Amino acid sequence: MKLDFAQLLPSIPFILEGLKVTLMIVGAAGILGFLFGIVLSLFKISSVKPLVWFADAYTSVFRGTPLVLQLMIIFYGSPQLFGTQIEPYTAAILSFSLNSAAYISEIIRAGINAVDKGQKEAAMALGIPYSQTMKDIILPQAIKNILPALMNEFITLTKESAIVTVIGAMDVMRRSYMVGSDLYSFFEPLLLAGLIYYLMVMVLTLLGKLLEGRLKGND
Repeated sequence: MKLDFAQLLPSIPFILEGLKVTLMIVGAAGILGFLFGIVLSLFKISSVKPLVWFADAYTSVFRGTPLVLQLMIIFYGSPQLFGTQIEPYTAAILSFSLNSAAYISEIIRAGINAVDKGQKEAAMALGIPYSQTMKDIILPQAIKNILPALMNEFITLTKESAIVTVIGAMDVMRRSYMVGSDLYSFFEPLLLAGLIYYLMVMVLTLLGKLLEGRLKGND
């Protein structure tokens, strides 16, 4: 096997430009998925049955179907769903955030249930409103306990973001494929794409460990 990385050098800046798209999609989807995941987790522990049923059904659908299918339904089905063709980036952010919310809701629900119930009962005895109890007492402890699981979800989201290439979003993977087509040699540009994703994952892993260590230090 003959490899020629020299021919790839002029195309590296072009591939690296796709990093902005990847980070934009992952960042926006991660934030929206986290916020919606909190809402879903609160639905799941709610005493209002319709909210519980909705959250459970939502989680079942989005965890039970492939992410790439959800992405393609939102993108290619948008003319029928919304009456207009949405942008690839919008479709990616929407599908990734909706999918991530399903997984994050289960993580947060488990974290909430792991917090000592005595704290919730004590807050109720003191007359602290439910919303304030969740915001100031329960959720901060739950987030601290589930931080490694949340970081794993964000890492998974970062790697899975590569599937946006199927709808034409100009991310790292798409640009690497285009360079491979121009050079009639796919191995080198795809190997570079793999290295970029690997470095992103390593940075996220390091940030997660640093944040986890700081939180433990504040205990």
